[in-house]
Amino acid sequence: MDCVKLVLFMLYTFLCQLAFSSSLPYLCPKDQALSLLQFKHMFTINPDASYNCYDYTGIQSYPKTLLWNKSTDCCSWDGVHCDETTGQVIELDLRCSQLQGKFHSNSSLFHLSNLKRLDLSYNNFSGSLISPNFGEYSSLMRLDLSDSSFTGLIPSEICRLSKLHVLRIGGRYELSLGPHNFELLLKNLTQLRELHLYDVNISSTIPSNFSSHLTTIQLSDTELRGILPVRVFHLSNLESLDLLYNPQLTVRFPTTKWNSSASLMKLYIYDVNFTGRIPESFSHLTGLHELDMGYSNLAGPIPKPLWNLTHVEWLSLSDNHLEGPISQFSRFAKLRVLYLGYNNFDGRLEFLSFNRNWTKLRVLDFSSNYLTGPIPTNVSGLQNLLWLKLSSNHLNGTIPSWIFSLPSLSLLHLSDNHFSGKIQEFKSNTLSEVDLRQNQLQGPLPNSLLNLPNLEFLLLSHNNISGQIASTICNLKTLVALDLGSTNLEGTIPKCLVEMNKYLWNLDLSNNSLSGTINTNLSVENYFRVIRLNGNKLTGKVPRSLINCKYLTLLDLGNNQLNDTFPNWLGNLPDLQILSLRSNKFHGPIKSSGNTNLFARLQILDLSSNGFSGNIPISLFGNLQAMKKIDESTRNPEYVSDQFADYYDYLTTITTKGQDYDSVRILASNMIIDLSMNRFEGRIPNIIGDLIRLRTLNLSHNVLEGHIPASLQNLSVLESLDLSSNKISGEIPQQLASFTFLAVLNLSHNHLVGCIPKGKQFDTFENTSYQGNDGLRGLPLSKHCDGDDRVPQAITPAELDQEEEEEEEDSPMISKQAVLMGYGCGLVIGLSVIYIMWSTQYPAWFSRMDLELEHRITTRMKKHKKRY
Repeated sequence: MDCVKLVLFMLYTFLCQLAFSSSLPYLCPKDQALSLLQFKHMFTINPDASYNCYDYTGIQSYPKTLLWNKSTDCCSWDGVHCDETTGQVIELDLRCSQLQGKFHSNSSLFHLSNLKRLDLSYNNFSGSLISPNFGEYSSLMRLDLSDSSFTGLIPSEICRLSKLHVLRIGGRYELSLGPHNFELLLKNLTQLRELHLYDVNISSTIPSNFSSHLTTIQLSDTELRGILPVRVFHLSNLESLDLLYNPQLTVRFPTTKWNSSASLMKLYIYDVNFTGRIPESFSHLTGLHELDMGYSNLAGPIPKPLWNLTHVEWLSLSDNHLEGPISQFSRFAKLRVLYLGYNNFDGRLEFLSFNRNWTKLRVLDFSSNYLTGPIPTNVSGLQNLLWLKLSSNHLNGTIPSWIFSLPSLSLLHLSDNHFSGKIQEFKSNTLSEVDLRQNQLQGPLPNSLLNLPNLEFLLLSHNNISGQIASTICNLKTLVALDLGSTNLEGTIPKCLVEMNKYLWNLDLSNNSLSGTINTNLSVENYFRVIRLNGNKLTGKVPRSLINCKYLTLLDLGNNQLNDTFPNWLGNLPDLQILSLRSNKFHGPIKSSGNTNLFARLQILDLSSNGFSGNIPISLFGNLQAMKKIDESTRNPEYVSDQFADYYDYLTTITTKGQDYDSVRILASNMIIDLSMNRFEGRIPNIIGDLIRLRTLNLSHNVLEGHIPASLQNLSVLESLDLSSNKISGEIPQQLASFTFLAVLNLSHNHLVGCIPKGKQFDTFENTSYQGNDGLRGLPLSKHCDGDDRVPQAITPAELDQEEEEEEEDSPMISKQAVLMGYGCGLVIGLSVIYIMWSTQYPAWFSRMDLELEHRITTRMKKHKKRY
């Protein structure tokens, strides 16, 4: 009994001492407190500096350094942890602290020499270089510099941190690590457990010499190449392997059982060069919870080893060529996320009505396959769905009510199918994306859809919505893209739609029956990139407030009834690339401007089918800088787009190569000028020849005259040239025969004469390219063009003036002699001709000669009239 009392007494004494000691202050060293305060004052607090923190970590950012001050012990400051014995700062956790500013290479932070853990992730250090002084933390076990706007080369001094267990450096901020430093890092950091170098340009193979303690390898989007060492799969403690977005990295799975089979839980190899088949050894990955093998060249039926992964919760096989019935995936009972988009799966969705295994499913993506039939109406096991993506299939019928009743639905993509019926009221208040484009849906927009507080994308084009745009649409204050094109809408555009929504990037109300004026007052703080109001019945003028859309890239107001002069002020928009005012009532001349920066980035200018008049302004063409320089940096075709390219395309209507193309995507290389069907007059400006990137030039159906400028030969990539239905005279410049890309040429219905150029593309054009020009000869026309019989090349105005002066000087001296000689010769030749005709009965060769002589005389008379 006494022993028990003694033990209790000693335990009581120990607990008291422990409690007393724990209540003592840490006594943070003054020099370390000062260093931390100096570090604090180097940065400002900006919530946007940690904007992506919650999305990637689930942690809400807040300014941890805000309450740091001299009056309190630094060991009690938020994010600061000290050694309980010495009081030295050993851990600094400033992730998501909203810090913004330059991180200097001699920062006071490097005075904290005893740091074991340092986390600076999810701040904004404004493109600072990573200081070599990070390599002086000899005791450091964890270093996290990810997603904090560091740039440049990762210093080799990082390789000195031999005690590191966790290294995280990454983020899309142009970070790089030389191949030698990468090898050195893997060789020296022998205690490393977690290696995160995502979005870092390594451009190297993966060495075989690395820490055997590794549990996590994240090397996504690092330009890795060569063959992945097999040793990676045999790391006995490996839990997560992420090699996403390394298309030059070849991955081959071991055919024998992996040493990591029991430990591996996450495997991400989307967009790598996967070769061979999935081996039987894959079936031993019984602990695998997450698998991403999208874009991995998989084809045919699902490989059998995958069916053994019964514990998988996150499965992505998208962007492959897999096939088979979609219903077979119901055997995966623990799924939370399933991505099967962009494959060749087929079948119907009836299995959803009796599948009870997917009650935890959050994401379901069957988009871009070959699914048929309706969506079943009696589905009850998907109540936890957040994302439902069934776009681009062959589904039909009505959209069942259970979809509209999903309580937590955030994303609904059902576009490009054959759904009909009405859009019902949504019960979810969390929707951020609704994409129902290209179906046969009918009826008005449901009120619930126009009152969603977080809706960012509302895409309903190419349906039969009908009715008017309700003013309640202005409640959608978080919209980024609104696409209601081709939906049979009528009435006016609510004024508040563009005035009150400061986040809107894309507004598409095209091809409806909207009327009234564009009565809006756009504020300076707007983010519009695309405005498409074409194909309506809008009247009035172009609103001057569009000048506030400093990010505007595409403006399409074509096919309306706008009545205005040319809005030259739009040229001040620095990013404007596509401007279409076609088929309106614009009128008057296009006035010249002294501002040489107008329309500097414009690549499509369509003013066709209006009432513009006067000369074609030389200054306008002189400003089109984007058309003047061939861009050698982009070899592969690229479309004009922005960061939301997955949600909408940059579309406009163009006329090229003699065809109208409605709502087509715009290639970044597609340069078009269309001034056709107006009342432009005067000459074609020579300066057009400076626009060497031009691919389509259409000046048809105007009142242009003069010659075709030889400078057009500089348009080396021109594909379509239409100068038809004008009053252009002279010859077709022989230099144009150098065109190699010209697919369509239309010079019809002008006053052109002489020989048609030969060679290359000109040998491919038919009669229709030249009809209505009686003076033209040569192939493909029936009038032949003999070598000695050619009409002289078009002469320059200077040469014309010189020739006229010479004729005026000589004419008094020779006029009398010429008359007498002409009379005598004419008498002799005339009698000879009569005799020949009588003896040969007016042969055919003389008829041809007569017609040709008549043409020459007529042509000479016309030139004579122009001179005098």
